[in-house]
Amino acid sequence: MAAADYVEIYKELSMDIEKHEELMSALFQIYPEIFLKQKNRPKGMEYFDWLMSEIHGKRIVELLEIKKQGKPLVGTFCIFVPEEIVIGAGGACYGLCGGAQFSIPDAERDLPRNICPLIKSAYGFKVQRTCPYTQSSDFIYGETTCEAKKKTWELLNKLHPTHVMHIPQMKREREKNLWRQEIYDFKKHIEEIIGRELTFEELKEGIEKINKKREAMQRLDYLRSANPEVVPISSKDGLLVNQISFYDDPDRFTRKVHELCDELEERIEKGISVVPPGTPRIMVIGTPMALPNWKLHHVVETTGGVIINEEACIGHRYYKDNIDIEGAKTVDDLIERMLERYMKIDCACFTPNEERIEKIIRMYKEKKADGIIYYSLSFCHTYNVESKKVIDRTGSRQRAFRS
Repeated sequence: MAAADYVEIYKELSMDIEKHEELMSALFQIYPEIFLKQKNRPKGMEYFDWLMSEIHGKRIVELLEIKKQGKPLVGTFCIFVPEEIVIGAGGACYGLCGGAQFSIPDAERDLPRNICPLIKSAYGFKVQRTCPYTQSSDFIYGETTCEAKKKTWELLNKLHPTHVMHIPQMKREREKNLWRQEIYDFKKHIEEIIGRELTFEELKEGIEKINKKREAMQRLDYLRSANPEVVPISSKDGLLVNQISFYDDPDRFTRKVHELCDELEERIEKGISVVPPGTPRIMVIGTPMALPNWKLHHVVETTGGVIINEEACIGHRYYKDNIDIEGAKTVDDLIERMLERYMKIDCACFTPNEERIEKIIRMYKEKKADGIIYYSLSFCHTYNVESKKVIDRTGSRQRAFRS
C-alpha cells in the first residue's frame, strides 16, 4: 500500500502529511535502486522488502493496536534501553527515525550545526512531525552516552515526553550500582503505564523473546562471514536486516531471520556467492547507521568490496550477548542478570574501553577480514577520539571514513 492509504492514521498522529509524503517519495525512489536491482539476492529478503514497503504503514497499524490495549510504545535511540522489560509488559520497543538528511535543516533551527547528524536528524523528525514512530510512542527514552544527546533530550522533552536514563561512563562496582537503579526506574516507568507490577513470568518471557531474536542475528552474522570463498548475502541486505531488527515484531522477525539463514546455509553449501572469489572482505567498525543510511555499504559494494559485518550498535554490539537466566527465581534475579548483560556493551562512551579493541582484533582474525573501515559520524567525538587507540592496536591496514 502507498503512504496515502494511511492518511487518516497520520492525521490522528498529528503528522505533517505533506512533508511526510515528500520524505516517503524520496525513500521509495532510492530503495529500488539500491536494493531491488541487486542480482542473485536470497529469496528470503522478500519479507524484509515487504516490511520496508510498510515501515510507515502496516507496522504502524500494528503498533497502534498494541497501544489501544494499554500496552507501552517506547521509542529509543540507544541499545542500552532494556527492551526486554517493554516486551515483557506486552508493549513494543523500537528505534526512531534518524538516518536521513531530510530533517536536519529543521533541527538546526534549534540545534548547532556542529553536532552529530544522527542527533539532528532524529530531533528534526520530531520537529517536522514526519516520523510515525515518534508520534505514536507513549514516551521516548533518551540516554547520556554523549553530551550532545543529553542536552538535546531537554529540548526534545518540550516537544514529546522524554525520559532520560543515566548511562555510567565507567564499569566499576559503583557504576554498576547506578545502572542497576536505572533499570529498576525503567521498570517502574513501564509499570506505571500498564497499571501494575510486572511478574517474574512476564519479565522472563520478555527476556526469552529478545534472547531468541539476538540468537537469530548471531546466526546471520556468522553466515555472512563463515566461508572465505562464499558470501551468500550482500552487505546492504545484511545491514538492512540489522536495521529492521529495531522496528519489527520480535517473534516474527526472529522467525524470518531463521528462514533467511536456512537459505543462506544452502547457498553456502552450493557455493552461491553474491561476489566473485577474492573480493576484499571488509569489517565496518564505529558509529551506528540508522535507517535509511545505506551509503557506505553501497559505496563499498559498487567499488569491488564486500562488508561482512558491522561492529556497531546497529550490528554486532547489539546482538553479541544474551541474558543468562539459568537458575533465576525472582524478578530481582532477572534484573541482576540484565545488569550483567548490559554492562558488557562496549560503547565508546566508556573509559577505559579496552574490551572493544580486543573484540575488534578477535573478530578481524575470526572472520578472516582483509581490511577495516572505521566509520565515524561528523562531530561524534567519542568514536573520533577512540579511533586513535583502535588504529594503533589494529595496524596500518585500517582506513578512516567519516560522514
